[in-house]
Amino acid sequence: MTTQTYTLEEQLALIQRGTQEILSEEDLIAKLKLNRPLRIKAGFDPTAPDLHLGHTVLINKLKHFQDLGHEIYFLIGDYTAKIGDPSGKNSTRPPLTDEQIKANATTYAEQVFKILDKEKTRVVFNSEWFNDMSAADMIQLASQQTVSRMLERDDFSKRYASQTPISIHEFLYPLVQGYDSIALKADVELGGTDQTFNLLMGRTLQGRYGQESQVCITVPILEGLDGVNKMSKSLNNYVAIHDAPGTMYQKLLSMPDTLIRRYFEFLSFKPMEEIEVLMAEMEGGRNPQEIKRILAEELIERFHDADAAANAHKSAGNVLADGELPVDLPEVTLTLEDGQESLFITQILNQAGLTKNSAAAKDMLKRNAVKVDGEEVNAGFSLTSGQTVVIQAGKKAYAKVTVG
Repeated sequence: MTTQTYTLEEQLALIQRGTQEILSEEDLIAKLKLNRPLRIKAGFDPTAPDLHLGHTVLINKLKHFQDLGHEIYFLIGDYTAKIGDPSGKNSTRPPLTDEQIKANATTYAEQVFKILDKEKTRVVFNSEWFNDMSAADMIQLASQQTVSRMLERDDFSKRYASQTPISIHEFLYPLVQGYDSIALKADVELGGTDQTFNLLMGRTLQGRYGQESQVCITVPILEGLDGVNKMSKSLNNYVAIHDAPGTMYQKLLSMPDTLIRRYFEFLSFKPMEEIEVLMAEMEGGRNPQEIKRILAEELIERFHDADAAANAHKSAGNVLADGELPVDLPEVTLTLEDGQESLFITQILNQAGLTKNSAAAKDMLKRNAVKVDGEEVNAGFSLTSGQTVVIQAGKKAYAKVTVG
């Protein structure tokens, strides 16, 4: 695609979708009017190996720029990771080892290409230019800002006020991130709202190094499944890109209804017009679970494939439609003891782990909640040697059982 494929208004509308702030929109419009592919930069410190949906809000915005024909620079901060990003931290973050950085960077790249077009994405490492920077160069960079300006950062000012230590190298982080924009001659840099100070540092430094200043675009921090706190593994309110289809499906259907619009806006690639239709249908009485299911299937297809999306609801742990079987159906083989000719269904349920104990098995049978090959059975049902059947106990417990 080329930028000429879209009008200025169409480009601007897609870029504005789901953004928190554009600094400045006037500068962005001026750059779009140049009618050339813009250089779009986003930096990621490989501090953890796995990405969740909260991380993809920013990557999705890169995808929007890519679809508009602009050049995407996916910057892996292997050099800055050795400093440790102080953003939002109330203590000094320990730097990573080279081995940790390399392993995490490899995993990052694998995951982002589930969203971005690999052939149209330039993956760069900031060690490419910083490893060649001399001490004199770093001192020159450090001279571009004052301590008082650094202390305007909210996290630094709070730590200073509370007499919490701030290491000198932490002041270098915003400068180093800003210099990345100089090295890449970035037209636009994207980041989360917690990165605003760092993004603006790049904009300032470019001007001081004789470059046209970049536009800074921030995206919101996505709430997790609890609907309150930001998505985080430590809070266990996240959906990981690597989650199994059934797990991803179950998690997304568990989100509060209040998050539906927000998740669609930030995570879906459906046009906003189509999303507005879905929101109107929900407000008109359509079951919110049906709307969540649409989003879940879209995301599962993106991170897995179409078959996984179509069958995710069949995975173990989810309630299946009548007659459906889970895709990961467990198989169990039971053995008759000497002198036994058959096993009664209560014994089978208990030994196959489909119920907690014999009492629970009897209770389930009384409620007609046990099916063998799709047919309800009672306590008199038994299996003999050589028989194989599929047993369902309640709505969630399934097994393919063979009596040996």
